[in-house]
Amino acid sequence: MSRIKVLYIEDEQFLGKIVKETLESRGFDVVMETNGEVAMDVFVQESPDICVLDIMLPGMNGFELAEAIRAINDDIPVIFLTAKVQTEDVVKGFKVGGNDYIRKPFSMEELIVRIEHLLRVKKDSIAQSITSEVLSLGHYQFHLQRQVLLGQNTEKRLSYRESELLKFLWLNRSTVIDRKAILNELWGNDSFFNSRNLDVYITKLRGYLKEDPALEIITIKGVGYRFVTGSPL
Repeated sequence: MSRIKVLYIEDEQFLGKIVKETLESRGFDVVMETNGEVAMDVFVQESPDICVLDIMLPGMNGFELAEAIRAINDDIPVIFLTAKVQTEDVVKGFKVGGNDYIRKPFSMEELIVRIEHLLRVKKDSIAQSITSEVLSLGHYQFHLQRQVLLGQNTEKRLSYRESELLKFLWLNRSTVIDRKAILNELWGNDSFFNSRNLDVYITKLRGYLKEDPALEIITIKGVGYRFVTGSPL
């Protein structure tokens, strides 16, 4: 399974180093930045699974950063870290799109528990969204039960494996998906034979989706794939 990527914005370098190293020791991938304005570029490039934002930042404060993130991705979990204790700050944090608010000083266990909770809530929400029969993929409608991909001018009946792969890509859209995670999820192991099969199926899906140029299955060399849908999660 691919590791959870945390975008962590903190201008206190000593604290940041402790938090980053602790999260990494617990199995998270952590991308840390100290400047709010630079952080927005990093967010776009890295496509994290969750954001942990200090509020008092140079360049762009955490509230402004959260608003900018929400303009791109309305569903990604956002946790604020701050020494501020006024009620109005807490209220503002939730109004601009924060999902949680942790006051400094905090314990690492508390932060990890809250990260895991928000990720679990997001996962449950996504799981519920695919209980419906039809998913929207750009110009396409993907009928899960029928295993049919309907375009504006096309109708393609997918094999079981093609359908499961497309669903897996959609569930993990706009994030970098580890190639081994796909193989283990869909084939049960990452053998050479299954790896070559995955290449074939990826090529097929790219062909099926070519009607909509906003949909891309991007190969991340040496890592895996990123499914870009042209819309936020």
